[in-house]
Amino acid sequence: MAENTESKVEQSVYGQQQILATMVEYQEHSIVSKMLIKKPSGNITLFSFDSGESLSEHTAPFDAMAQVLDGEGKIIIGGKEHSLQAGATIIMPANIPHAVVAEKKFKMLLIMLKS
Repeated sequence: MAENTESKVEQSVYGQQQILATMVEYQEHSIVSKMLIKKPSGNITLFSFDSGESLSEHTAPFDAMAQVLDGEGKIIIGGKEHSLQAGATIIMPANIPHAVVAEKKFKMLLIMLKS
């Protein structure tokens, strides 16, 4: 029988109190991601970035919101740099180039809305 990955992801978070920043660990020289929810209407994913790591400029056909949970990071949207610290949130509009740069270690929650 095939495993239903979507259900497995969802069952790990539904009805359970969580401290998001503790749900994904830092790894040296790496970006770590952990999908919390994956639905046709959107995804919720945690990321941790080691200092010096980055996601190169790209576009997505959907709006996305990033909330910094720990540390400090830089998100570049349409060529404009935004330095963000724990507690800060920014919305990345669909079809606008954006990038993520970790000048220091940081963790973020990414919510992508597909509809």
